[in-house]
Amino acid sequence: MRSFDVLAGVTPTWPGSTPAGRVVAEFLGQVRITGDPDAAAAVMAPVVRCHQMNSEAPATIERTPADYAEHVREMLADFDRVEYVVTELLSENDHVYVRWQQTGHVLRGQALVELGSAVYRVSRGCIAEYWIQLDRHGLLAQINEA
Repeated sequence: MRSFDVLAGVTPTWPGSTPAGRVVAEFLGQVRITGDPDAAAAVMAPVVRCHQMNSEAPATIERTPADYAEHVREMLADFDRVEYVVTELLSENDHVYVRWQQTGHVLRGQALVELGSAVYRVSRGCIAEYWIQLDRHGLLAQINEA
């Protein structure tokens, strides 16, 4: 699978997807861009280890599905609309790599583009852990130009 738009409530499918890939696809369409806590509980382990891979201060936090859903809803509240495009999805065994471009349109009309990627580890049909990298510098540069 190369590139696809993630649409709220739609689980993307593709030929040859792995079981782990299907879990992550469901997570993207049902949780990542909606903040649905019930959907989060269905595809996330009770506690997920979230490795935030920042050069200056890497950190690992733990989130429940409800915590993650709230995090997404807070992000969505800051934008008039959000477009989320997966530009690469690779799946092997229990690991799934996703690279994306997220464009959020703030209420003033300015578009902010975030580039990121994550590797998700799926265990027993749920996301148990992930490693995320974001282009925070690029996002800050866009904010400072506004």
